[in-house]
Amino acid sequence: MTERLGTLPGWARSALIAAGLVLILSITVTLTGQTQLASSGTSEAAVRLGLPILFAALGGLWSERAGIINIGLEGMMVLGTWGAAWAGYQYGPWAAMLGGLVFGALGGLLHAVATVTFNVNHIVSGVAITLLGTGLTKYLATLVFTPVSQNPRQSPRLDGFTEFQVPGVADGLAALEDQQRVFVSDLAGLLSGLVSGLTPIVVLGFALVPISYWILWRTPFGLRLRSAGEAPVAAETLGVNVIVQKYVAVVVSGGLAGLGGAALVLNPAQLSYLESQVGGRGYIGLAAMIFGNWRPGGLLMGSALFGYVDGLQLRAGGEAVHALLYGATLVAVVVAVLWAIRRMWAAAAIALVAGLLVYALYWTVDTVPSELASYAPQLVTLIVLAAASQRLRPPARLGVEYRRGEGR
Repeated sequence: MTERLGTLPGWARSALIAAGLVLILSITVTLTGQTQLASSGTSEAAVRLGLPILFAALGGLWSERAGIINIGLEGMMVLGTWGAAWAGYQYGPWAAMLGGLVFGALGGLLHAVATVTFNVNHIVSGVAITLLGTGLTKYLATLVFTPVSQNPRQSPRLDGFTEFQVPGVADGLAALEDQQRVFVSDLAGLLSGLVSGLTPIVVLGFALVPISYWILWRTPFGLRLRSAGEAPVAAETLGVNVIVQKYVAVVVSGGLAGLGGAALVLNPAQLSYLESQVGGRGYIGLAAMIFGNWRPGGLLMGSALFGYVDGLQLRAGGEAVHALLYGATLVAVVVAVLWAIRRMWAAAAIALVAGLLVYALYWTVDTVPSELASYAPQLVTLIVLAAASQRLRPPARLGVEYRRGEGR
């Protein structure tokens, strides 16, 4: 069975995994009574909260495929929030998107100068950009927003995009969700959030996943860019300007992270710049990219997971997160069975023990404290990275210094 799954195309395996997760979620809803686990409201919240993480993950993908570690995604997102708020306050939501893109790209350019031109350690440069972005935006916010909002920590309220939905599809899914049928209604509720409450920046975020895949894996430019992260010396001997490829990748990375900051500012529930609103999402985006094994489809799944957990705890609180422990137990059991079929006995035993421990936690407590539930996305980040660490395959020359002419 597992051998047959291995022969399927990547999109087919992803679809099967997604269907299995929806089935497990549906069983959890039925047995726990927590309908918020698969409601359209939770799904819509997951899209809005997962969108900034998706942009950051895409930014990390572009940079790291060219061999540059970009731990400065957090700082570039911070720069993007201020740029989006400043431009959006004066010229509207489309200008906010452009402002976030430009300010994030400037952060990416600084990272490229430090790491590519001067060979500064990538981690040191990324941390420095995060600190610089945080301090610079505090200063700029005080300078620009205090006269108009009397609060240096927050901008005036911005004009947002008009929300829309996919005609016909959204109404049909809502009708199916209201019927409360096992699996069918749960699937309809989850899909409904993907076609309702849409804005141009949401559509752009979804579109950039296949666009990034096509550019990086189906064009000569993408091949040259990825070669800069896999075998830069060999690429240079074939005439590839490795330095230019790295610069382009890191600047695009910063621009995408800046769009993530703009997505936070343009969230219909907020529509303003707020100090510290990024809240570690740049790092979570980096984790989503690693979880996705440096592939666009995988990082989309990772961003959706983190956005879903965040949206669930905000909408339903500790009780829903508590019910999610039951679903995590089922996932662990399924994984243990699959690994046992492949005769990976040690991994199967670890997964089974982990599932039993999670179920023991579910059985012994009635609800997850709100203080702990608010950190659920961060906890999921740690668990997912620990589980995925054995199958990761980063670019071969990721984080390795490169100087022009090394291959001569």
